[in-house]
Amino acid sequence: MKPAEYSQMNPAALAPKASWFNRRCLEAVLKHLPHLDRGQLDLVLPDGRQLKFGQAQADEPRASVHLKSYRPLRRLMRGGLMGWAESYMEGEWDSPDLTSLIRWAVRNEKAMTHFMDGHPLIRMLNRLFHLSRNNSRRGSRRNIAYHYDLGNEFYRLWLDSTMTYSSALFEEHQSLQDAQLNKYRRICEMLKLKPGQDVLEIGCGWGGFAEVAATEFGAKVHGITLSQEQLDFARQRIEKAGLNAQCSFSLTDYRDLNQQYDHIVSIEMFEAVGESHWAGYFDKVKDCLKPGGEAVLQVISIAEERFEGYRRGADFIQRYIFPGGMLPSPSVMKNCITERGLSLQEELLFGRDYARTLEIWQRDFNERWPEIRSLGFDERFRRMWNYYLSYCAGGFYEDTIDVGLYRIKPA
Repeated sequence: MKPAEYSQMNPAALAPKASWFNRRCLEAVLKHLPHLDRGQLDLVLPDGRQLKFGQAQADEPRASVHLKSYRPLRRLMRGGLMGWAESYMEGEWDSPDLTSLIRWAVRNEKAMTHFMDGHPLIRMLNRLFHLSRNNSRRGSRRNIAYHYDLGNEFYRLWLDSTMTYSSALFEEHQSLQDAQLNKYRRICEMLKLKPGQDVLEIGCGWGGFAEVAATEFGAKVHGITLSQEQLDFARQRIEKAGLNAQCSFSLTDYRDLNQQYDHIVSIEMFEAVGESHWAGYFDKVKDCLKPGGEAVLQVISIAEERFEGYRRGADFIQRYIFPGGMLPSPSVMKNCITERGLSLQEELLFGRDYARTLEIWQRDFNERWPEIRSLGFDERFRRMWNYYLSYCAGGFYEDTIDVGLYRIKPA
């Protein structure tokens, strides 16, 4: 429908049984929706009435939202996009394709500023929560445990057999497992890794990179993590593979490292460092490299034009998925690298591969949900993770976030 068609519409005609406040919320939404014309939104009201906004072209997203009540609109008015996400977690609205809805919202966000932030008080409370999860030594252990100590069995059910929880690097027609192995090999090749060289992995996950680097490239790898669950799994994995002579792992904060290595690898750990600790992180990378050594970091970044607004707020990911997390923009990260006496030698960006990775994770997560549920996770958790995976996939598709491999060395 066109804006003019809504200018005289009485919300009471659309929602005759709704309360006065619910009608006011509906009126506020209807006032703005006709101006969101990048793609198409099909809105189903609680009584089943359907409204269509925009007309999707071939390359534009078509999204659909089914309101089960008017509570989502109240949450949107009060809590902005955070409130909207929380409403989904509570089962108050549904969408057959969350990723398309996220993409539609990104394309129309300039016309959605009225809904973005919500009430200043709620926005401030979300920001204060984020600031309270600072990645000090104690805070880092707490933040990592919140996400990664959900249990190895939980992650095993929906990750591929390499137990890799970071973006794959796909070649055409590759499976997720092969694409993850491809990513590990590419990192080793970027470092020109040789047999017998010592590699430090900051944030070793479940040991997937260490196994490839040791088995295929003959490296000696020491991996550090703050997750007890990951540590236990990685040690068992390496023992089973007969690689104890080449690989070791420890529960260590990167700030406590004091040895030097031929090379350093860190795969999607930088996002958990926190902006106030970025300089110290790069100082530690520099200090832990032997002369002539290099490091490869896999890092998720946020688009340049979004960084300043992002760093002043707190988004859904920071509130519910990765407490204390913070993405750099490409230029901010590169400036930090340079300021700490390091030099960027090579970069490889592959954001679309992350969107593909996330879609496979989401498919497998939902296919294995009955088994995941049996571990003690509830419906709210399922919806939270679906929103998280779609939120990220939509961002990678729409280039609001990206991921890259960055090879650096002391200047």
